[in-house]
Amino acid sequence: MIERLHLKILRSIAEQGTLTLAAKELNLSQSALSHGIKKLESRLGTDLWRKDGRRLRFTPAGEQLLALANRVLPQLEHSEQVLQQFAQGQRGNLRIGMECHPCYRWLLRTISPFLQDWPMVDVDVKQAFQFGGLGALLNHDIDMLITPDPVFKTGLIYIPVFDYELVLVVASGHPFTELVSIKPEMLGQEVLITYPVETDRLDIFNLFLQPSGCRPKVHKTIETTDILLEMVAAGRGITALPRWLVEEYIGTMPIEIIPLSDLGVRKKIHIGVRKEDADIDYVKGFFDIARR
Repeated sequence: MIERLHLKILRSIAEQGTLTLAAKELNLSQSALSHGIKKLESRLGTDLWRKDGRRLRFTPAGEQLLALANRVLPQLEHSEQVLQQFAQGQRGNLRIGMECHPCYRWLLRTISPFLQDWPMVDVDVKQAFQFGGLGALLNHDIDMLITPDPVFKTGLIYIPVFDYELVLVVASGHPFTELVSIKPEMLGQEVLITYPVETDRLDIFNLFLQPSGCRPKVHKTIETTDILLEMVAAGRGITALPRWLVEEYIGTMPIEIIPLSDLGVRKKIHIGVRKEDADIDYVKGFFDIARR
C-alpha cells in the first residue's frame, strides 16, 4: 500500500515546501505527484496535507508518514550505497559512533592502520552520537559503537578491545602527590573537572564517589581534553581520566597521576555492532587492529 515513492514525496515536500519544487527534485510532473498521493490518501481514508497559502501543512497522518520516511529512507539509501560499493569493489563504508570523549584519541591511532589495511573501505566518525549511540546503532545510523558502557540488547554484540585504569590527575605540587592512592572522601574539598556528561555515566562518580556517598566540593565540565588538562595544570581543579591518555601529556605539562583507591578503578572499551554485521570481513579486520 505505502510505496517508497510515497515516502520520497513526503520527505521532498517537507524539505522543499511546495509541490512544484518537490516534483522538480524528484523529476516528476506535478500532476503525477499529486495523483500518486491522492490515490494513497484514498486508500488510507485520510488527508496527508492541507494547503496553507502557497505552502503545504502536514496533517497528523502526514506527520506520521513523514516520520516513517525519515526512518526508512536513510536505511534503504545506505543499503543501496553499500551494495553499489560491493558491486564496484569498494567494499563498503564503516560509520563509527563515539560514546566516549577520550576514546576519540585512541580511535585516531586505530583508524590509520585500518585505512592502510583496507584501502577500499571509507570511514566516517559520527561525533553527533556521543553519549547516545545505542539508538543510532539499533536504527542503522551507525555501523559500530565505541563505548566503555555496553548496553546489551537483542541483535547486538560487544567485543572488548582493551582495558584501562581510571586515575586521578592533579597539578604538580598538589598535596595529593604525596599520597600512594586516593580515597573517595578526600575529594570532598576539591573542584572536580569532567567532560560534560551526566554524572551517572561518569566513572569517577558511579565507580568511586557514589558508592561511598561522597561528592566533590564543586563539579565543573569542559568539553576538550587539552583545555581540561590545562585547567588542572594551572591548579584550577582535578580530574579523572584513563591512564593511557594522561601518560601522553606527562612530561609536557606539570601534572601528575595518582591511583584511585589501593585496588584502582579499571574499565574496558568495547566495540558494539549488529549481529548480522559481525562477520563482515572489514568489521573483523577493525576488531583485530583495535585489539593490538
